[in-house]
Amino acid sequence: MKKSDTAVLMSCPENRPGKRRFCLKVSLIGFMLIILSGFFMTALSQPTDISKKLKGFDQYMEKTLKDWNTPGACVGIVVKDKLVFAKGYGYRDYGKKLPVTPSTLYQIASNTKLFTTVASGLLVEEAKLDWDTPVKNLVPSIKFYNNELDNTVTLRDMLAHRTGISRHDLIWYKSDFSRKDLFDRLKYLEPSQPLRTGFLYNNLMYVAAGYIIELQSGKTWEQFVQEKIFDPLKMERTYFKVSDMVADPDHGVPYNEKRDTTILYEIPIYEDQAAVGPAGSIISNINDMSKWLIALMNGGRYEGKQIIPEAVLKATLAPSIALPNTGLENKGYKEILNSVYGMGRQMASYRGHLLAFHGGDLPGFHSQISMMPTDSIGVIVFIIGDQGQPLYNTITYNVYERLLGMDLTPWSERNLADRDKGKAVGREGRSKAGEDRVAGAGPSHKLADYAGEFEHPAYGIMKISLKAPDSLQFDFHNIVLPLSHYHYDRFDTPNDEEYGLWSLNFMTNPAGEISGFVVSVDEGQVTFTRRADPGLSDPVVLQAYEGKYLMGGTTFTIEVTGSEIFIILPGTPRIKLIPVSRDTFRIKEFADVSIIFVREDGIVTGMKQKDPSGEYAAKKQ
Repeated sequence: MKKSDTAVLMSCPENRPGKRRFCLKVSLIGFMLIILSGFFMTALSQPTDISKKLKGFDQYMEKTLKDWNTPGACVGIVVKDKLVFAKGYGYRDYGKKLPVTPSTLYQIASNTKLFTTVASGLLVEEAKLDWDTPVKNLVPSIKFYNNELDNTVTLRDMLAHRTGISRHDLIWYKSDFSRKDLFDRLKYLEPSQPLRTGFLYNNLMYVAAGYIIELQSGKTWEQFVQEKIFDPLKMERTYFKVSDMVADPDHGVPYNEKRDTTILYEIPIYEDQAAVGPAGSIISNINDMSKWLIALMNGGRYEGKQIIPEAVLKATLAPSIALPNTGLENKGYKEILNSVYGMGRQMASYRGHLLAFHGGDLPGFHSQISMMPTDSIGVIVFIIGDQGQPLYNTITYNVYERLLGMDLTPWSERNLADRDKGKAVGREGRSKAGEDRVAGAGPSHKLADYAGEFEHPAYGIMKISLKAPDSLQFDFHNIVLPLSHYHYDRFDTPNDEEYGLWSLNFMTNPAGEISGFVVSVDEGQVTFTRRADPGLSDPVVLQAYEGKYLMGGTTFTIEVTGSEIFIILPGTPRIKLIPVSRDTFRIKEFADVSIIFVREDGIVTGMKQKDPSGEYAAKKQ
C-alpha cells in the first residue's frame, strides 16, 4: 500500500474493523480512480504528443512531394495497438484533383508477401507444412531445376529469397499464365548461384508458396488469406482484384513523370496479377493496413483476440540470409546497417533501433509497411507515381526520427541528388544509341521469314508478325511494339517508357532458315526457338507418318508414342524427331539433318533425309 492510501485509512473517524474495511474500500476506489484518470489523461494526451513530435511534418510532406513531382502520398502511424495518425497528402487522382484520404485504396504490391508467409505459417502450425524440411517431401508435385534442389529446397529458402534462383519476372509480368502454369515453370529456372549463399529476390517462389497453400489446405490462396487473416482483422476494404479497387470511388490513380520532363501522365493500373497474387496482388488502405500492423506489433493479437500465432510472427523475423551494407559501402551512410531478410520482411538496425520492413512496387504504386518492435511504433507509407518510389523509405525514416526525437537525416536531399545524376546518365546514354550500327548491313532474309511464333519453355511464346511489307511487330505477353531492322539479323523495338527496348538477334540453322533468336530478358540472354506447328504433337496427325520405310537395303520404322515420333533402326537407340512444320522434322543431335516426308495425293509415300552431304530418299512400304 502506498503512503497516500495509509493516510486515507488513518483519517477515518472511527478505527473499528468494519469502518476500516469501509475506509479501505473507499481508499482503493480512490486509488483506482487516480490510476484510471491518469490512463485516460495519457490516452487523451497521446494525439497531442504525436502532434508535437510531428510539428512541421505537413510542410515537409508538401515540399517533398513538390521536389519529387509526386502527385500523392498517405502516411499512417501506429503506436502500440492504436492508429494514432493517418493523413493523405496531394491527390489520389491528379487529373481530377481528388485528394488522398486514409481510406484511399492502393496496390500494396510486395507487401503482400508477408501475408503469404503468415498464411504458410498457419499451415506449419497445423503440421501440413514445415519451414525447414525439403518442401518436396510434403509437396511431391513441386519440381526444381535439378535433383539437388528438389532434395534440398525448403519453404524457408523459398520465402527468404535464398534459393539461388534469380527473379525471372518477365515470365509472369503481363502474361496469361495461371498460377499452376507458373508453379510448373520452376523446373526450367537454372540457379545463378548455390543455394543459401546469397539473396536473390524471386516473386515466383511466392507464387509457388501460394499454390502450395492451395494444395495443402484445399482452398485457394485468396480464400485462405481472406478467411484466416482479413476477416478476423476486420479488414473490410482490402481486396485482391483491381476490378474491386476501381469500383470503389476512393482509389488511387497512378500518374508517372514523362521521361526527361516534369509532365505527369496517367498510366493504366496493372491488372494481370491474378496468377502472381501471392507475391503482390493485395489492395488496401491505411485504415485496414493499420489493423494488420497492430497484429504484427502485438504478437498476433488484435482487439484482445489471438489472430496469428506468435510463433509464426517470430519465425518471419528470424534472420535467414544476410544482405550487404550497400548504403555504407557505396555512400558512407551509417544510418541503416546490417540488414537481414527473414521471411516476407527485412530487418536492420536504423540508428540503433531494430526496424522490420518491406517495400512494394507495381507500376505507379509504391508502399512501405514497417515497425520498430522494441519501440512499439509502426509506419505505413503509400506513394503514387514511379518518380516518387524512393519516398517510401525517405518518409518512413523521417517519421521514425521525429517520433524518437532524433535529428533529421537529409534523406530527400541525398536521394534527389542521386536521382538527378541518374537522369543525366540516362539522357547521355540514350543520346548515344545507334552509334555501333553498321551502315548497309541488311538482313539475311526477307522480312516474312522472320515472322512466326518463337518459344522458350519458361517464358512462353513471343510472336513476330509481318504488319506491312517493310515492318515487323513484336508481341510478348500482351506487350506489343513495332520491330525495326537495326543491322544484319538484329531487330529492335523502340525504347518504350514503360517496357524499355527489346533487341532480338535472329539465328539461322545449318539449312539457312531462321530458327530462333537471342534476347536479353531479366538477368541474362534467353534463346527462343521457332515453334513447330502445334498439330504435329497430335497423335492422330502423326499416325500418317507411321510405318516401315526402305532406304537402299536398310529397313527402318517410324513409330508414334503418344505425342512423340521416333525413327527405329535395328541395333540403335530410338531417334526422336522434332517437329518443324508439316511433313518436316529435325533430329535433336544433328541440327543440320532434316527429315522430310513425301506425299502423293495427300498420302505419305516416302521420306527424304537432307544433310550437308546430300539428299537420301526412302520409300514407305
